[in-house]
Amino acid sequence: MHSAWRQFLHATLDRRPNVGRLVELCEHNYELLQRLMPALKDMRGQYTAELSGHADLHLDVLEHSRYTSLIHLTYYFEHAQGRQPEPDAVIRVYQDARELEVVELHQANSVLCATPLYEVPGLDNKWQLNWFVGKWLAYCVGAGYRFHPTSRPAGIAVAGAAD
Repeated sequence: MHSAWRQFLHATLDRRPNVGRLVELCEHNYELLQRLMPALKDMRGQYTAELSGHADLHLDVLEHSRYTSLIHLTYYFEHAQGRQPEPDAVIRVYQDARELEVVELHQANSVLCATPLYEVPGLDNKWQLNWFVGKWLAYCVGAGYRFHPTSRPAGIAVAGAAD
């Protein structure tokens, strides 16, 4: 898994983002998401993936339509201000196109929203958001996080060993 992600990184790092490369990144991220939550289409509500020695990963399936899903993915950490999400992503999943796209990302007290443009600077914005989420998904999959809709009653899934 890690070697495939590294190969993808090296193949794309030395090139400027363009729409075609953004599509490749979104397709690659979809593949990672499928490994993290292979039954997303069947999932409704909130889930927690627990992994020994790691922070719990939280998933909230916000909506499903015929071809897309909208999900919220985050960790929660205790801070002086209380429990805070970090990183905190809203992701649109396109099942028909087998792609995902970051809609919004909250990280380190900043909010980064995807712009609707596919030209500079919007393209660079989309690239950065999707690049970060791709690295995060690769980490989650490599660490062994998994969401399974039937692992626990009441809509909470527990992460098992890596598939």
